[in-house]
Amino acid sequence: MLLGTWNLENLYRPGGEFGPPDEAAYEAKLAALAAVVTDLAPDVLGVQEVGEPEALDDLLRTVGGDWHVALSAHPDSRGIRVGVISRTPLEVVADTHAFPPALRPVQVDDAGTTTAQPGRGFLAVRTEGRQREGLWLGVAHLKSKLLTYPGERFFPHDEGERARYSAYALYRRAAEAASLRALADELLAGDGRERDVAVVGDLNDEVQAATTQIVLGPPGSEIGTHGYDHPDKGDAARLWDVAPLIPADRRYSRVNSGRRELIDHVLVSHRLVRAVTAAGTGLPGDGGDGALRLPSVGADPGARRGEPGSDHAPVWIRVE
Repeated sequence: MLLGTWNLENLYRPGGEFGPPDEAAYEAKLAALAAVVTDLAPDVLGVQEVGEPEALDDLLRTVGGDWHVALSAHPDSRGIRVGVISRTPLEVVADTHAFPPALRPVQVDDAGTTTAQPGRGFLAVRTEGRQREGLWLGVAHLKSKLLTYPGERFFPHDEGERARYSAYALYRRAAEAASLRALADELLAGDGRERDVAVVGDLNDEVQAATTQIVLGPPGSEIGTHGYDHPDKGDAARLWDVAPLIPADRRYSRVNSGRRELIDHVLVSHRLVRAVTAAGTGLPGDGGDGALRLPSVGADPGARRGEPGSDHAPVWIRVE
């Protein structure tokens, strides 16, 4: 089984505020995305930035074949949401759009506005897997590090404003990470040594970021460390980031201002991590020089409007 995650970058039909400007640009985007899906040949793929469900339908028609689709009913203010496409039937088990009960609302701007919910819903599904209970999959898209200031500005008036809004974004991403961890606990059902669980998505920060580490649960036993082969009491609740299994020269999923970063993640339970035979970014076996064909993005998200493909690479694992 090939399991992965991919941010499709503003998948809208043409003519709207966020989608391609015309039909030709839309067809070029669909063709580029479809070529990757076809070559990747995933069995189950978590997706992010689905702006219109109809656009995802268009993409899958371009890919061809039979697909099952589940989408979160909780998009953000731009209409983008997470989802899953699968070759096997999907059962939605959760569509979460709230912080855990004990977590208080967080501040999001200078006016003191607070929120008690993630910007986008987290979706969880069950589908066919290696065992009778199947595979349990959670999909998320956490708050971006891209900062938006009052008046829809992308650049601050001064460094004080930049620092404050950086903190607001971090508050929100941390609260969303705690919310995602709560969903992971539900999927693990008390013991990830007995259940195949994966949590995937665009976490908008790298492996060692505090927000990413929140989602992993108990520290210790990371892949490549001495503790990996030594069972401990954290194994039941822990998730493992597969990043160390990705070849070092391909250990990134986006290029931000010329800097490579791995912000899209596949996290798996104890039972599932032992079945992973390979992990990667992009397409298995592509790019003989090791480089991913990704554009470098900057602070203005509108700069790529109408461009084909995605500014992210898929991240995937093979499971025996």
